[in-house]
Amino acid sequence: MTARTKNTKTAPAYRCTECGWTTAKWVGRCGECQTWGTVEEAAGGTRARTRAASSVQKPAQPIAEVDSRVAAYMSTGNPEFDRVLGGGLVPGAVILMAGEPGVGKSTLLLDVAATFARGTAGIAGQNNPAQSTQPPRPVLYITGEESAAQVKLRADRIRAIADTLYLTSETDLGTALAHIEQVNPSLLVIDSVQTLASAEVEGSAGGVTQVREVAASVIAAAKERNMCTLLVGHVTKEGAIAGPRLLEHLVDVVCQFEGDKHSNIRMLRAIKNRFGPTDEVGCFDMHEDGIAPVLDPSGMFVSSTPHPVAGTCVTVTMEGRRPLLAEVQALLDQAVAPAPRRTVSGLDSARIQMLLAVLQRRAGLNVGKLDCYVSTVGGAKIAEPAADLACVMALASAAQNKPLPRKLAVFGEVGLAGEVRAVPGIRQRIAEVGRLGFTHVLVPASPTGVGDVPEGVTVREVTTLGEALALLFPQK
Repeated sequence: MTARTKNTKTAPAYRCTECGWTTAKWVGRCGECQTWGTVEEAAGGTRARTRAASSVQKPAQPIAEVDSRVAAYMSTGNPEFDRVLGGGLVPGAVILMAGEPGVGKSTLLLDVAATFARGTAGIAGQNNPAQSTQPPRPVLYITGEESAAQVKLRADRIRAIADTLYLTSETDLGTALAHIEQVNPSLLVIDSVQTLASAEVEGSAGGVTQVREVAASVIAAAKERNMCTLLVGHVTKEGAIAGPRLLEHLVDVVCQFEGDKHSNIRMLRAIKNRFGPTDEVGCFDMHEDGIAPVLDPSGMFVSSTPHPVAGTCVTVTMEGRRPLLAEVQALLDQAVAPAPRRTVSGLDSARIQMLLAVLQRRAGLNVGKLDCYVSTVGGAKIAEPAADLACVMALASAAQNKPLPRKLAVFGEVGLAGEVRAVPGIRQRIAEVGRLGFTHVLVPASPTGVGDVPEGVTVREVTTLGEALALLFPQK
């Protein structure tokens, strides 16, 4: 029998290529990430322990002596993109942007690259960073999905041309790193990370091993050169980012680009952000001449009907720290089938089911045997419970065929007991309602009060669902 030395230990024979989980014998399903078919035989039977280095090239220093000005935010010239990132690009940061095919990821990043290269992007925090004058900076755009001529056609269409914007079509990782050495860019855009492959690693482009190698090499180059890096990532049919989960852990920021192909509105959300908040949302307008930021998207999710219609109610939602107005529409009709239909778009269907039960039990409206259709205007998606009271008012309006007053906004959370609970950001919501010309607001009662009310706005506080219905639908 061979004796084992103290400096070595036996390595597990099998390893999960998705999360790195190890086991001594082969199994069909990973015990850590529960993924099927990812456990493979690990190369090598033993591995040596890592020993401490004999010398340190860059010694540790007290945190108070670290120069934080090196990592100051740099504006991209796109205010909505800066909002999601937390203020702009941080030197050395690696940002992963994922989204459905055709949603506009490449168009947005090409526009940001051209603006950054022209020098129209300044230091974040200025009054108008898009108009500030900065020296042009080299930007390298590496595309592996299209040819350079195809990207040039899109750049001409959206007017994303700059003298210091360099473009190359490359799928080899080693050649891409050589381009980085030659151009020495301040901003690097790779479209996409699944198309690059290294000749020194086994597997095809887009595989788990290749994506891990490409991401590690690009991140190492970005940190070494203090180079901002934007990576485009593909998504699976379930909507998750393709490749190993390790990719999302390695990068600094993960953004999700969302949008309906039948609408021009695009939403950019930060799922992970090491340099800023993860609750901010950027709104963009996708058109044939490119993509433009929407600085005031509140009016895009509210219908412009000239006369009040029964079954509609306007609410105020908080997307990050930004209040947005959205309109909820409800339609009730006699059920033809024994089981009434419940169709919901833009809202949580389970939440609507609960609100229908509360409306029938606590308010006495017989809506249980009616077909119910609830939707939002403009494709808005509302997930927070602050829209409960507006949904209930829209359903009550449709059940009684009585329209709500014009210029009215409603928000609040509704409980199973029929109580109306307070929601965060009441003052910001009321201020947004007053800015857009609404004159009446129905809000939940708050122990801290509603603060300063804009001029011309009447605020009514309610504590129960009965109070709200009696106020908006007075009985003769």
